[in-house]
Amino acid sequence: MGLFIIMAVPLSRICMRRTSKLRVCRSAISLSVSVRKSSANSPAVSYVQGQSPEPKIREYFYFIDHEGQLFLDDAKIKNFTSCYKEKAFLKFFIPRISPNELHPPRYPEFPFISPCGRERNFIRCDDRPIVFTELIHSTGEGSDRLCYNGVGDLLSVDFQPELLSMDPQTGRVYYPAPTADLGAGLVKSSLAIELSRCFEYEDTDENKPPRWINWKGTRLALKR
Repeated sequence: MGLFIIMAVPLSRICMRRTSKLRVCRSAISLSVSVRKSSANSPAVSYVQGQSPEPKIREYFYFIDHEGQLFLDDAKIKNFTSCYKEKAFLKFFIPRISPNELHPPRYPEFPFISPCGRERNFIRCDDRPIVFTELIHSTGEGSDRLCYNGVGDLLSVDFQPELLSMDPQTGRVYYPAPTADLGAGLVKSSLAIELSRCFEYEDTDENKPPRWINWKGTRLALKR
């Protein structure tokens, strides 16, 4: 049976304290009704965007796709025009992502959470919450940088090519997330195609994970 969904729209804005410290805050237009199923590929769940399950606590619900784009979970259309693009907000939001280990358990359908003061921002994703989206090649003595979740070098890690891994069943490529509790991050498909050209396979069997990567003229054994 079809359901009508009225979506809450959090309005992110950047505020400056008198101490000149940057903080991100949000106001919400309370237009939501309970959502039973936000998309065909997501498990059924009931929530209200901006709900307050206890005094002074607000809860919001998000989705990260395989391109690393962040959306409201109940957005009917998820594409570049509807994703969050404010780099200051994303720089604040993404590094705070951690496994959802609330006690007692709350919304296990959303395996990750990005806490922000008294806000609980629950997150589920197409694959992994960290998605590496761009590789910046070093022009000097520094290391190459692997950027994640679409904000360029505002969010990036040193790139060590031998830490790449590939799932031979899906062809998806992964790299260690910035924090150990998030495990591996997904490499965006367009970047994964570029990097996979450097992979070398044992006995040329591409049904098995690659064993080496030939990076800038150096053959490195993959560690994972």
